[in-house]
Amino acid sequence: MDDRQTTHELLNENDVVALLLRQHGEIAEHFEEVERATGPERRDAFHRLVRLLAVHETAEEEIVHPYVRLKLQDGDTVVGKRLKEERQGKLLLAHLEGLGTDHPDFPRNLRALRATVTAHTRAEERDEFPLLRAHTNAAERRALAAGVRAAQAMAPTHPHPGVESATRNVLLGPPAAIVDRTRDAIRKAMGGQA
Repeated sequence: MDDRQTTHELLNENDVVALLLRQHGEIAEHFEEVERATGPERRDAFHRLVRLLAVHETAEEEIVHPYVRLKLQDGDTVVGKRLKEERQGKLLLAHLEGLGTDHPDFPRNLRALRATVTAHTRAEERDEFPLLRAHTNAAERRALAAGVRAAQAMAPTHPHPGVESATRNVLLGPPAAIVDRTRDAIRKAMGGQA
């Protein structure tokens, strides 16, 4: 594969690595938005961040990590580290959801979550994505991107710590997604007060 083809694939979101990299950028932007906002705007921005993180991590756990385990000789080690990081992030995110955006400890805990998520995304970008790119072809990466989009459509919209495996995500995913999306609709109908 020549450099032009590699660059083209990275710009093409039908490539799973390009798709996940774009989402990592969106996650960073959402953290900025939450940190800048106050009052109801902060609450709304935080709800958007929670949803993005929940669906992004679920898709990685259901689609990307299992494929990495299959394709790489040391895939279990690479994925094991990412799952441990994801669990830590989900625990912090669930704690923040419980605190609420008006709690005095929210900013400090948000910074801790951001540091955890940033370290996790950097580790993926450094340790997992290059290996994924090197051990797959363009057709596999397109199929993975389609799988990620499908998983995100069915993913829960809130963190569920302890559900970091594909099997648990598949079992919990649709019921949790229904509950989460119902809760989101109620929150929206009540002006974000639920």
